[in-house]
Amino acid sequence: MVRLITHNLLACHAKGCTSNNFPLRFENARVELREAEFNGDFLQGFLPKIEWNALVDTAKQLGDTSLPPEQPEMTDDEFLKNLHHVLMEIHVEEGVMICPNCSRNYPISNGIPNMLLADYEIA
Repeated sequence: MVRLITHNLLACHAKGCTSNNFPLRFENARVELREAEFNGDFLQGFLPKIEWNALVDTAKQLGDTSLPPEQPEMTDDEFLKNLHHVLMEIHVEEGVMICPNCSRNYPISNGIPNMLLADYEIA
């Protein structure tokens, strides 16, 4: 399933597409919200791996404005709960992810992104 925790790690990997290939932009996204068990320790450990600006921009693109524009140095429960919601509970079920560089489309169907490339697209 495409959750923003996964999306924040995805970049276009088509042949020759090596710059400005992150983050992939959603188009025609159908989003579902699904509750997930909160784990503050996991979020604290994962926080350094997040590309913050990309996460905030993508969350806004999908209609969520709960994250601050700048990553806070100190985290509190409210921040962690908002982060949990954005990373773990927003699911993109249908739509397309588009590379900002080469415009390669990666379709999403039933929550599963198709990241496979054709032979001529492989580096």
